[in-house]
Amino acid sequence: MNRLLALVLSLSFAAGASAQALQPPEVAAKSFLVLDLTSNQTLAERDADVPADPASLTKLMSLYVVFTAIHDKKLTLDQKLPVSKRAWDERKAGGSLMFIDTTMTPTVEELLKGEIVQSGNDAAVALAEAVGGTLDQFVAMMNRQAAAFGLKNTTFKNVTGLTEAGHRSTARDLAVIATHIIRDYPEFFRYYSIKDYKYNNIAQPNHRAEARRTCPWARQAWLSVTEAR
Repeated sequence: MNRLLALVLSLSFAAGASAQALQPPEVAAKSFLVLDLTSNQTLAERDADVPADPASLTKLMSLYVVFTAIHDKKLTLDQKLPVSKRAWDERKAGGSLMFIDTTMTPTVEELLKGEIVQSGNDAAVALAEAVGGTLDQFVAMMNRQAAAFGLKNTTFKNVTGLTEAGHRSTARDLAVIATHIIRDYPEFFRYYSIKDYKYNNIAQPNHRAEARRTCPWARQAWLSVTEAR
């Protein structure tokens, strides 16, 4: 069954703007959370602590672990990575793809763009294997990081967000992860504002771009998903 989940992170345009003067958006989701990171205020929320299928927002944590590996110099942005059959097999799962295959050796930066802009499950798997060695080991790293953040309502079972028993999170926990990305790794946060990305002659739009356009009081980070896919 499809699960509705949305997360909004907003940064005020003007440092002196009053967060309480902002009108919360209409969000067609079962649960959501709106944060003003400038004032550390919660502007609006609905069922923010109710566990649900996080779908592609799972990639917030998978990417945070990859960002940490790059920061720790375990990977470099220009490093070329192999594409395993396991990553290629994501084509059979029905999720979003970067469209890499086993004949390619994309760079870490290309895979980051593929995972962030295109929400590519194949890119997520390739990066996870590079960092963790195996997907199981990488998922364990994600869960250790969730515990370190104090996320008591989050358990990851995979790196992509495809529906799986026991794979769950909440809007509030996802907001914590996203906030850590913004504050801990601002050099990578800029990738989330890329409007579209072309790889292997396939151009795909950033689905967050339209959300940001229609939410004029928000800047840079609107992360949403309306169904588990």
